[in-house]
Amino acid sequence: MVAHDKKRLGILLVTPALIFTVVCFLLPVLALLLDAFRVGGPDSVDGAALHWGVDRFVAFFSEPLNRQVFMRTLRIAALVTLFSALLSYPAAQAIVRVSPRYRGLVLGMMILPLMVSPIARTYAWIVLFGRNGAINSILLQLGLADEPQRLLFSEMAVFVGLLQLLLPLMLMSLVSSMENLSRDITLAASTLGANAWQVFTRVTLPLTQEGLIVGGTLVFTGCVTAYVTPALLGGPKVLMLETLLYQKVSVESDFGTANVIAVILVAMTLAVNAGLKRISSSRSST
Repeated sequence: MVAHDKKRLGILLVTPALIFTVVCFLLPVLALLLDAFRVGGPDSVDGAALHWGVDRFVAFFSEPLNRQVFMRTLRIAALVTLFSALLSYPAAQAIVRVSPRYRGLVLGMMILPLMVSPIARTYAWIVLFGRNGAINSILLQLGLADEPQRLLFSEMAVFVGLLQLLLPLMLMSLVSSMENLSRDITLAASTLGANAWQVFTRVTLPLTQEGLIVGGTLVFTGCVTAYVTPALLGGPKVLMLETLLYQKVSVESDFGTANVIAVILVAMTLAVNAGLKRISSSRSST
């Protein structure tokens, strides 16, 4: 009887969150998928009968500009994810070795950028990358350039802005994983003759891969869904899928193509998460 009451209480506690998830997430996503795969129907321009297919996706990728935007989004998101992992691993190792007395201060400094609006952080890069900004001034003073370089509205500017924006997410995930990694394990590996690279690849990396998966998914998802940073640092010449989606909705009122882009963004995120988990499981089985 007591177990039955606990089960009912558990169902009652879960029900509000379940309803919220279904109404606010699953139903909109389902509507998005249905519209992206819908072809024809009573609302179509030519009055064609309703059926389902991938015609809208074929039409989207048949445009050279759309293919270019898709590949650029994939490339920048992958590079930002890769570099955030490369930069965060040594930083996370350093943070977990800080004494508990100062670790809270370091973690606070790590989280502080997340409390600043992405717009404010992006505008800071506009000041630095501007024609008369600090970076161009340094290049001219050092004689590394004869005239101000065009740094804004480039893939490099978008890459740097997204890396600075999302790096804390990877860092927090790795710090969380490394805090659960006993230092005795790495010391034991070193004592048995493993060098620093072997300790990292055979001990630290496998035991912290869950943090890498979570951080990689968060950073990649943030890259493919961020709008402000690509729009301000990339401008109209460096379109990414999210800025293209905004154009389709606000300028062209092309909601069909916008739905296709949204489905592609969701599929990319799921594919990256599944890929990272597969790599993790394959490493665990070896």
